[in-house]
Amino acid sequence: MSINKYDRAILELLQRDASLSVGEVAERVALSKSACWRRIQKLEQDGVLQRRVALLNQHKVNLPLTVYISIRTNQHNDKWSRNFKRVVEAIPEVMEVYRMSGELDYLVKAVVTDMPGYDRLYREIIKADIFDVSSSFVMETMKQTTQLPLHHIQPL
Repeated sequence: MSINKYDRAILELLQRDASLSVGEVAERVALSKSACWRRIQKLEQDGVLQRRVALLNQHKVNLPLTVYISIRTNQHNDKWSRNFKRVVEAIPEVMEVYRMSGELDYLVKAVVTDMPGYDRLYREIIKADIFDVSSSFVMETMKQTTQLPLHHIQPL
């Protein structure tokens, strides 16, 4: 898929504020509303623009504690992997799960209310029959963004 300067500008705007109307986006990127709408539809159809969401303040919804959970397994097979995926998908506090290279097998990001909340989450995760668990708690968030950098894309 090729991304031109208008597509890139639209993506940058929508990453900052997905609540902008098509008219507002069109005005800011100097396109007609219909041309802008067609470009947004094409970006969605091509899977570049996956979805538009509202980002919540985790502290305001009583989930102030972020934890990164490092997981190692000694069972590297499809059956275990499917079960692990099923377990983590069923835990609403789990925000992200990555299969990793190196010494670590999986990295899990979760948000919880407090240490007892973490303990409940831990008890759910270990149902996946894991070999080793190590957790690190976020003390300060220095940077957090959902915006992907687009400066490397050379517009047509």
